[in-house]
Amino acid sequence: MSLRTADELANQVPSDDFQALEEKVYRTIELYKSAREARTAAERDAQRLRAQLEEREEEVETMRREMVRLRKEREEIRARVEKMLAQIESLAQEQAAS
Repeated sequence: MSLRTADELANQVPSDDFQALEEKVYRTIELYKSAREARTAAERDAQRLRAQLEEREEEVETMRREMVRLRKEREEIRARVEKMLAQIESLAQEQAAS
């Protein structure tokens, strides 16, 4: 661009318009910075939430296994108690018969 063209362009664009444009550019830059910071914060939050979700899934799996184990144990104990009750009943019937 020649010096003459630059001067002509400067004369065509009033300084108020240039100042308004400059302000818009700076506002756009600030908006971009804010958006980038918000994106970084959102990514950090998402990563933290993914980690928490993984921990909860592990806890749920552990609790599920524990529940299955406890149910099995309960059934075993129930069977043993029923066996003992049957033996007691058998002894009581024998004693009543004699």
